[in-house]
Amino acid sequence: MTAPVLVFGWGNPSRGDDALGPLFVERVEALGLPGVECLTDFQLQVEHALDLHGRRLVLFVDASVDAAAPYEVSTVVPARDESFTSHAMSPRSVLQVYCDLEDEEPPPTWQLAIRGEAFELGDGLSPAAAEGLEAALAWFAGWIARGATEPVPG
Repeated sequence: MTAPVLVFGWGNPSRGDDALGPLFVERVEALGLPGVECLTDFQLQVEHALDLHGRRLVLFVDASVDAAAPYEVSTVVPARDESFTSHAMSPRSVLQVYCDLEDEEPPPTWQLAIRGEAFELGDGLSPAAAEGLEAALAWFAGWIARGATEPVPG
């Protein structure tokens, strides 16, 4: 049975703050929330469109050098962008593939971008990213407690 909520984080745990997506998912998974499925990967790919099937909503989580600290939450809508035919896709492109495959709108989808600053191979999580991770987890806990409806940025 497919869980209604999908939390999907991506990033490379060997590259410092790029681990924020997988670390977030690891922490959410440890909560054992009913109705929430957690997935991680190094990058988004076309196959991940299949993971959206049967969901009530989706939250993509990644590290970002562009997000305001500590994190930003934004709505994701389907679109073909420059990543559409690459091996590392954007959430928008994954949603577009879902639309093309299923011939229907994807579930409501948001992206949680946690601010990162250190992405070199072998780096550990930076102190600022660790604080951002904690803030993002607190936001997520409140969002889930409110029924995981339209997110209100923290």
